[in-house]
Amino acid sequence: MLGIILKLIVNAVALFAVVRLVPGISIAGSGTLFLAALVLGFLNAVLRPIISFFTLPITVLTLGLFTLVVNGAVFALAAWIVPGFNIAGIGSAILGALVFSVVSFVLNIIVRPVE
Repeated sequence: MLGIILKLIVNAVALFAVVRLVPGISIAGSGTLFLAALVLGFLNAVLRPIISFFTLPITVLTLGLFTLVVNGAVFALAAWIVPGFNIAGIGSAILGALVFSVVSFVLNIIVRPVE
């Protein structure tokens, strides 16, 4: 249970960094931030592997660069689901997903859950 809460906090901090660093992405408040982090974590765990599987031929042809588009689409879907989480366009979504991935990766290395 502690691991799930820690992952939610890491996702929320990474999403806060995205809002601060990427132009065109905004969040209405802290409640929306945590809801968006929860939805984004769920979509990344459930939907993104399915989409990645079906887009595997395009990903191979583009030498993995299409993964950025898949991540941006999942990021934009989270913004579409959560009211108060707004993204200006697909470019902002792709850049936001890239920054989110890097920041959450670094934070997950720093903050290891106690097992």
